[in-house]
Amino acid sequence: MILHTEIQGSGEAIVFLHTGLQTSKTDFIQQQALFSENYQVITPDLRGHGMSASMDISNFFEDSANDLNETFENLGLESVHLAGASLGALVAIYFAKRFPDKVKTLILSGVTKEKPSNWKILHQQDADMQAGLLDNAEAVSYFTELHGAGWKRFIKLGQSEDWYPFNETSDLSAIACPILVIAGESSPHECRSAVEYSSAQENIHISIIPFASHLVHSEQPEAYSEVTGRFLLNI
Repeated sequence: MILHTEIQGSGEAIVFLHTGLQTSKTDFIQQQALFSENYQVITPDLRGHGMSASMDISNFFEDSANDLNETFENLGLESVHLAGASLGALVAIYFAKRFPDKVKTLILSGVTKEKPSNWKILHQQDADMQAGLLDNAEAVSYFTELHGAGWKRFIKLGQSEDWYPFNETSDLSAIACPILVIAGESSPHECRSAVEYSSAQENIHISIIPFASHLVHSEQPEAYSEVTGRFLLNI
């Protein structure tokens, strides 16, 4: 499916893929404003999010990679700088592995390389927090207005302990383009993953951002943008 996209600026294309239950209009706001001064900034709504309506998320990551490919073709984009955070980073990994010629650089944040030993506990904490949204009338109203009624399917998807695609995140060796992995210092598994990624591949650069955790781009937007900008200028 062709995804709804917002486009700002001109120049080389940089695509920002939002986190779960966010959209092109609610995520990467500071980065959109900054990078549109020198790049064509493209922000799609991923499948089932915002204005990219779809009730089918049964094969979300694989379908999302294909959605991106179809969307880029529709926009006439041959290759892009691709940045994603959390859920968007996982989609970016899928896309870069399946369509490597279409990715100039890959910028990831909020990614865990391999399943942590305490994954069951971590997952249960996240699942409980997400399920709690369904008991919050204000949250339900907000997300329904943002995404339509189908957003609750993502809560169900996240309840599965096997939802995270560690089979894809565990090995990035198939991706030959320059890669930047950003992690917040308060997310130990993501910091360790960044170091392990860079140790395994010469094309991977890393940045650990202080005073940040999982959502570095929104918790420390200036630092995230500075590191990303320098990466793009020096590759």
